[in-house]
Amino acid sequence: MARCFIILILAGVLQSPPLFSAVLAEEGGRLFTNEFGMKFVYIPPGTFIMGSPVDEQYRNNDEDLHPVTLTKGFFMQTTEVTQRQWKALMGGNPSKFSSCGGDCPVEMVSWNDVQVFIKKLNAAAKGRTYRLPTEAEWEYACRAGTKTPYYFGDVLSAEQANYNGHLTLPGSPRGRNRNSTVPVAGFAPNAFGLYDMHGNVFEWCHDWYGKYPEGLATDPGGAEKGLSKVCRGGGMSSYAKRCRSANRTKHLPDYWNFYIGFRLAASETP
Repeated sequence: MARCFIILILAGVLQSPPLFSAVLAEEGGRLFTNEFGMKFVYIPPGTFIMGSPVDEQYRNNDEDLHPVTLTKGFFMQTTEVTQRQWKALMGGNPSKFSSCGGDCPVEMVSWNDVQVFIKKLNAAAKGRTYRLPTEAEWEYACRAGTKTPYYFGDVLSAEQANYNGHLTLPGSPRGRNRNSTVPVAGFAPNAFGLYDMHGNVFEWCHDWYGKYPEGLATDPGGAEKGLSKVCRGGGMSSYAKRCRSANRTKHLPDYWNFYIGFRLAASETP
């Protein structure tokens, strides 16, 4: 009986994706900018299919399709945290690509480093609570109602995202490898108004990496414990397959590298 219920949910969601643009219009766009210049857009609650179908090119075996319901809306930063925003709060800039400028994403930050940043931000901020998005929130926000490998569709070009354009998927146009991060919000956003969810830098999520739950998951927060934290979205040197909406990457919480940054989630109400 439970299996039949799940199949019905899958069929319903796959056949009738939410009208995200209409939802955003109804919410009035709901944007805010905090005192550190970080812009956030409201992501409404909803149900979506997390993971990838078995026929998606270069999918991994940890991307099992399953329905997820997020019961609470939240705000998502429209871009990755920039070097300027990091420096304003932390006083320094760890980024390898510091010459890229203050509007480029901060990188060379571990999950543990990000927790220090968030703690300082919450101590200094007025009203809202900031955190990393859960893995489910990240994929839901990235997809913005789409079911394709990218929110652009089935293929990805180097004119749509900053990744290694030499390492494409079959059917995708070969493009340049910039071999560096680029300023945020330089490519077209998704239907939620989020930029660079594919490429530029991988983004830390809240969750411990683990196997997806079986069946319908409601407000999942990842494994209860683990060794590694989840990263999503692909980076400036990534293969196209690593930039897919469903792709999962993991690293130890104290790991850092030039292709890893983050974006924040914020509470719905101040």
